[in-house]
Amino acid sequence: MAWIVLVLSGVLEAVWATALGRSEGFTRVGPTVVFGVAIVASMAGLAYAMRTLPVGTSYAVWVGVGATLTVAYAMVTGEESTDLVKVALLLGLVGCIVGLKLVS
Repeated sequence: MAWIVLVLSGVLEAVWATALGRSEGFTRVGPTVVFGVAIVASMAGLAYAMRTLPVGTSYAVWVGVGATLTVAYAMVTGEESTDLVKVALLLGLVGCIVGLKLVS
C-alpha cells in the first residue's frame, strides 16, 4: 500500500509543480488553488509512505516520479522541446525508480 501511495504522491508532485508554473506567481486563482491542494496531498502521501519505506528511497521515488511526469507533460503540451536524448533520460529515470522498487 505504501508504494501505491508513494507513486500517487509523485503524480501529485507533478500536478503541483505544473500548477505552480501556471499560477504566475500566485496571481491566478485557479492554478494557485490546485497548487495548494496538490502540494498538501502530495506531502501527506509522502509522509504516509515514509512510515514504512526508507526515507531516502521514498524521497528518490517521489521526486523521480514527479520530475519525470512534469517534464513529460511539458513536452506533450509543447511547453518544452522534445528530443530523443530527453526521452531516453526520462526512461532512465523510470528505470531507476523501478529498480529501487525491486531492491526494496
